[in-house]
Amino acid sequence: MQSAPPSYGSDQSGMVCGYLFGRAADGKGQPLDNDAVCRWLRERQQHPREFVWLHYNLANAATEKWLHEHTTLPEEFYESLHEGPRSTRIELADDTLIAVVNDVLHDFSFEPSDISTLWLSVDEQVVISARRKPLRAVDSLRNAVRSGEAIRSPVALLIHLLRDQADALIKIVRDAIATVDKIEDNLLAGKLTTKRASLGAQRRVLVRLQRLLAPEPAALFRLLQKPPAWVAGLDVQELRQSTEEFSMVLADMASLQERIKLIQEEIAALASEANNHSLFVLTVVTVLALPINIIAGLFGMNVGGIPLAQEAHGFWVVVAIVASFTVIAGWLAFRRQREIS
Repeated sequence: MQSAPPSYGSDQSGMVCGYLFGRAADGKGQPLDNDAVCRWLRERQQHPREFVWLHYNLANAATEKWLHEHTTLPEEFYESLHEGPRSTRIELADDTLIAVVNDVLHDFSFEPSDISTLWLSVDEQVVISARRKPLRAVDSLRNAVRSGEAIRSPVALLIHLLRDQADALIKIVRDAIATVDKIEDNLLAGKLTTKRASLGAQRRVLVRLQRLLAPEPAALFRLLQKPPAWVAGLDVQELRQSTEEFSMVLADMASLQERIKLIQEEIAALASEANNHSLFVLTVVTVLALPINIIAGLFGMNVGGIPLAQEAHGFWVVVAIVASFTVIAGWLAFRRQREIS
């Protein structure tokens, strides 16, 4: 008895989900299985008023093979699948929009490994998306389609995805701001328990998010200036608005990074001040103990001629000498500290 190969959350072709949309204002997505997808792709010329969204899992080894056999995606799409991490970008290739969108995983916990990539190919009738790990924005879009939200065009679906990604990023920024606010309150109250290293890690993740999630301006500017003929003017306008929303979120993220930097500098200043205080206390104790150590060392030598050895009040005389030198040394140390401060 042979066991079925692992599907990694997808069917045998690698498809996680598929939906068919009509180009009507109230058009809702209808779920498709793999057989229906193959049949529609063969007959797509007969359905000019329809388009499909097919979402695939690249962790399934059958995905790329199936895409090569049943679709005519540009080579730029397959090349982008094997590139290293790059910032979010949308560019035009063979009258097809190729998008690389970076998003966060469901269990995002401010770790660099919690950021993954989604690849998209968008043409007049087919939207192909592929990822290796489940992402927030994609599942948010999938839930919206399941609940009956109308998607009027392939570009509208891409815009919906970008806005879902912006919403996820806004939530991350809000959580980070709440954490930074709490740290600042503890800092002002003198109850700081957060270390600079943890703040540094959070700042590095924010920098990585900003670098990966910010759309590349050059490719996006070219697309908005000369969009494909099949892209409606309303879609171009909404795409421009979604990029502006991204810009606002990224500006908030940049200001948050600056706040974290200032908190790190304040923590470093407090740590330096505490170290200086500890060093001063150690210096004062050393200075105050110096006279008694010197005199005790001199009087502890087992040689003849030690002064006051035969005096009845010799001990108290030595105590008075030690106390006098100690007071003088303490006065000099504290005067020096006042001059520095």
